[in-house]
Amino acid sequence: MSQDALYEIRDDRFHSLIAGSAKLEELYSGCRWAEGPVWFSDLNCLLWSDIPNERIMRWVPDGGTSVFRSPSSYVNGNTRDRKGRLVSCEHGGRRVTRTEPDGRITVLADSYKGKRLNSPNDVVVRSDGSIWFTDPTYGILSDYEGHRAEPEQETRNVYRIDAGTGEIEAVATDFIQPNGLAFSPDEKQLYIADSGSANHEVPRHIRVLDVIDDRKLTNSRYFCSIDTGGPDGFRFDVAGNLWSSAGDGIHCFAPDGTLLGKIKVPQTVSNLTFGGQKKNRLFITATQSVYAIYTATNGAQYP
Repeated sequence: MSQDALYEIRDDRFHSLIAGSAKLEELYSGCRWAEGPVWFSDLNCLLWSDIPNERIMRWVPDGGTSVFRSPSSYVNGNTRDRKGRLVSCEHGGRRVTRTEPDGRITVLADSYKGKRLNSPNDVVVRSDGSIWFTDPTYGILSDYEGHRAEPEQETRNVYRIDAGTGEIEAVATDFIQPNGLAFSPDEKQLYIADSGSANHEVPRHIRVLDVIDDRKLTNSRYFCSIDTGGPDGFRFDVAGNLWSSAGDGIHCFAPDGTLLGKIKVPQTVSNLTFGGQKKNRLFITATQSVYAIYTATNGAQYP
């Protein structure tokens, strides 16, 4: 792929974020819907979900790809906590789980106010250890990415799990279908994608909310829209630029919401994460494949 075909420059600031000689590499192909990439620097590996095939995959530099877990209970989003443990959103179990060092599965959340969650989708861990996740209905709409069922929650919420007590509370309840989420590098704001435009006449947008007292969200406002496809997973670099999934690749937005440019990807992108030894390699899950490309910036220091 030529550089003209790989990048779409919308703002000159994008030039400083991309490596001119970098190539888009396909690391693996053979998924039905790849999602939830997470980089483990201590293990030097990438994990991601292949939801319909009900498995979690692992890629190791110079070591290739293998199956990390199967069956996976239709795991979607993944992250790691501050102790290096895998935290996952299960469509099948309609729960958020943690994988312990010995392989045991600990259930962190599976209900709210006595009713089952919808189908936890994406998850992030804050520096205080609290876990924040989205809960749309995608995993119960059919048997393709989970088990068809009627939702028990009246709304599609964003939740917070307290690190000390394990208490779960709804922190945002007005999204159509909350999807990807990420904290700003200083953790003063939480950005949340609403992908409800697939079924409703609403903008394909990402909103930003202020974090108050480390546990509450306020001042919800529009941040940006995705002009091709819809927003799914996204991450920040160290300068506060937001790198989002989209129908035609990765869209990079400045902290003020300006679209700086795009990295074109041959398949619809679902999610992404920064990784590698210097956190300057962007790993991309896109429909059937996983791609990687080096950048001229570094990912924010997620755990």
